[in-house]
Amino acid sequence: MTEILKEISNGLAGIVEAIGPSIVRVEARRRMPASGIVWSSDGTVITADHTIEREENIQVGLDDGRTAPAALIGRDATTDVAVIRVQTEGLRPPTWAGALDVRVGHLVVALARPGRSVRARLGVMSAVGDQWRTPAGAQIDRYLEADVDFGPGFSGGPLVNIAGQAVGLNTAGLSRRRYVTVPADTLTRVVDTLLTHGRIRRGYLGIAAQPVRLPEAKASELGQRRGLMLISVEQGSPAERAGLHQGDILVALDDAPAPHVSDIVALLGADRIGSAVRLKVIRAGAIQTVTATVGERG
Repeated sequence: MTEILKEISNGLAGIVEAIGPSIVRVEARRRMPASGIVWSSDGTVITADHTIEREENIQVGLDDGRTAPAALIGRDATTDVAVIRVQTEGLRPPTWAGALDVRVGHLVVALARPGRSVRARLGVMSAVGDQWRTPAGAQIDRYLEADVDFGPGFSGGPLVNIAGQAVGLNTAGLSRRRYVTVPADTLTRVVDTLLTHGRIRRGYLGIAAQPVRLPEAKASELGQRRGLMLISVEQGSPAERAGLHQGDILVALDDAPAPHVSDIVALLGADRIGSAVRLKVIRAGAIQTVTATVGERG
């Protein structure tokens, strides 16, 4: 038994040593630094967006002890991913694993570099799910959650499998209660867009809404109990141009029920910019349908 445990222990230590050079320290906030993952050898690094509190004077601590300046290339709060570029070359990115290779019960190691050296926490995959949407409406290709005792500074670091492959980027910025891991497939899609455009395109209607319970007669007529009351309509927005008003109750988008704010957010992907959307609302007790053209958030 001792030899088996020794072999496992040495194997885990070897994983940390092998992937350590791919993990950096990111100093872009007042409190403890966060971690980052080398994305490519040209100095491109990814980290958790919520840890970037200042966009200027970002410093990155490298595996060899050096500290180098970095520039913010792009950020996406909806997936909590940011891309920075360090003024150095020859960095070593990790090997990435596909999310389909991850199963509940697999041993994993969370790695971080909030200080000079790498820190490691051992755990297991506790949840592996399907696609999901973040509270801000972004699509994540797979839900990944590890039973790991994450410590301060672990946001932006990788979750690594026992083959030494990075499964994704750990972050505390997408859930108030737990760390989740943004899988490699999502990272690739978001990072490629940020490197090309500097931002993620998002659709825009210009409304703020809150859920409300529908009157019994309308609930029976529509076959749903809740809608979204518009608490504000921005001046000059697509919603205002379509004729929407504060106090309207939105009940359907393109004939699909809209009982939650997330239903609106889910509609406003980059592919819908410039396209028409039918909005069914209750106004002064009557059901009306208006058409709005989805704009692009600046």
